[in-house]
Amino acid sequence: MASTAQAEEAPESLKSVLLELHQWDQDPVLIAAIEEQNAKNVSIEQIKQRDHQWMATSDVDDFMNQLMNNEAAQHLFELESSQPYFLEMFLTANQGENVAMTNKTSDYWQGDEAKFTQAQTPGQLYVSDVEYDDSTMTYLVQVSIPMLKNDQVIGVLVVGINLDELP
Repeated sequence: MASTAQAEEAPESLKSVLLELHQWDQDPVLIAAIEEQNAKNVSIEQIKQRDHQWMATSDVDDFMNQLMNNEAAQHLFELESSQPYFLEMFLTANQGENVAMTNKTSDYWQGDEAKFTQAQTPGQLYVSDVEYDDSTMTYLVQVSIPMLKNDQVIGVLVVGINLDELP
C-alpha cells in the first residue's frame, strides 16, 4: 500500500486544469452511466457488502473488469489520455459506489470519503490536499467534480492529477 505525506499547496497551473474539469460536469456519456446505476436503487447495505468483498480481493475480478471496460470507462480512458497530468479517473453514483474507472480503486464505496462528501454542491469542485504517492513517486491531488442532471448532483467524477506533469 502506498504511503502519503503532506506537501505544499497545489501550483498555480492547476487553476487552468480546474477550469477544464469544471466543464465535464454534464458529460452525456458519464451522466448516462450514473443514471443507469442510480436507477438500480441498490441499498447501502449491498454497497458496503460489495465494498468489503472489493477490499478483500487482491487482483481484479469480473465485476471490477466490467467497471474498467464499460462505455463510461472507455470514455474516461479517452479523457485521461488527453493530458499527461491525468493519472486516474473514476466515476461514482449518488451513494458513492463506483460506476466506471480507469484503474482499480482501493475500495468500491467512496461515499464515506471527502472526495465524495465534499463534492455535493453543484458547480463546486473539491480539490484534495497535495500528497506524495510513494508507489508512483509523484505529487498528486484528486479533484472531485459533482456530476449534474437538472442542476442536481447525481454522482461524482474523481480525477487524479500528477502535479509533476503540469505545464
